[in-house]
Order: sequence, then C-alpha cells, then structure tokens
Amino acid sequence: MVSDDCKFFHLFKQEMSKRKRPDSTAPAHGLTEHEKTIYDLIKSKQDMGIFSQDIKRETKLLPNIVTKSLKSLLAKNMIKEVQNVQHKARKHYMASDFEPSAEITGGSWYHEGALDKTFIDLVRKTCLSYISSLKIATVEMIYDAIKRSKLFHVECSQEQIAEILRTLELDNQIVEFRSTGCGEFAAIPIRRVCYKIAKKPGPGKEPKVSPMASIPCGICPRISYCSPDGPCTSPLMRSTRAL
Repeated sequence: MVSDDCKFFHLFKQEMSKRKRPDSTAPAHGLTEHEKTIYDLIKSKQDMGIFSQDIKRETKLLPNIVTKSLKSLLAKNMIKEVQNVQHKARKHYMASDFEPSAEITGGSWYHEGALDKTFIDLVRKTCLSYISSLKIATVEMIYDAIKRSKLFHVECSQEQIAEILRTLELDNQIVEFRSTGCGEFAAIPIRRVCYKIAKKPGPGKEPKVSPMASIPCGICPRISYCSPDGPCTSPLMRSTRAL
C-alpha cells in the first residue's frame, strides 16, 4: 500500500515536470501575442518591408496597440525603420534580418535617401566617353568596359547603364541605331541596339530638347511601370506630357 507521502512526492514530480517542459505556443523572444503577430507579418515581407498603415490594415489591430508593439520591436532590435525613396513621409518597417531592396532605397542612384546627382553625372560622362572612343557601342560593351575599369565606388548593373543611356538619348547626346552587321556595324550582331554620339547642330541651329530630358524619372527604379494611367504617374510626369 502506497503511503500518503509517496503519493504526494509522485504528484509533486509530475507538477515540476510540467513546469520545466517548454510551452510550444509561447511567443519567441518574450514577445506579447500582438508583437509576435506584427513581427511575423513584417518578416514575411522580407526585403520589401511594409508600411505602418498596411500593418494596421492587415493585422486589424487597434492603432495604439500597433504603435506600442512597433516601439517594443524596435527597442529589441528585431525590426528597423527604413526610408522608402518614393514615400519618404511614410513609416516603413523591415525585419532586422533583411537589407532593403533597390526598389526601396533607389539603388546606386540614391545616397542617404536623396538622388545622387553627382554620381549620376559621372556615370553619364563615362558612358559618353566610352561611346566616343568606341564610335559605336552596345549596352553590353559599355557595361563591360565600366565593370573592368572599376571607376565607381558602387557597382552599376547592366540595366542601370541602359537607364543612363536612355537619359542621354532623351538629351539628344547620343543616337540609337539597329546594327546592319555591315560596314561600321560589322563587329555588332545584326539588329542589336547600339549607340553613337549625336551630331552637333549646324551654326545658328538650336538642338532639339526632349521634354523628358534630364529629369529624375529617366533613372527611376520603377520607370518600367510608368504610363499615362499607370500606378506611378507623378505630377512631374503629368507636367512633361502637357508640354
């Protein structure tokens, strides 16, 4: 027959075992339920992050709870606030595990949230110099030459060089051609897009300037989305179309 003392000791061991056993449903890092909900949402957005307004909308939590939870997560260094170059006035959050995408930061064309006009001007001049020396050049040729030269403190992608060439064409500094594969185009495959320095206008003639020339839209990381009724239509774009 088991004594009362033995029964008590057995029950005591069971209770202690339950207390030591981790609760798999408990939030990680000592987070509250609301903090974990918000953190999981932010982390799911990876390198794109999420605006505070969208956090409130997707979690359906009260604004004061969202604000309090965000402050707590920031203090714990689990999330960070990043600047979105296209929406500087709106608060944008990202999990600390990720670095913001080029779409958020603006990529090489932006420095500390502002358009780096000095760097852009340097890339433009470098592209013009290579086209002038090569006489005729494709995007790939210019990109390869710049990559080998290691002139810049940051690496430019081939797509970014293409964007710069687009602005130079809009400024009437270069002209786009399609290779015929003959004569001066002999080294370039047929129908490949290539560029030459634009001829200067004759005496007394003014160069024709495009209404799109030298505006930031030409190097905007979302330029491919632009259209008269597109999601990225800006007051600047509307004003240039009215010219």
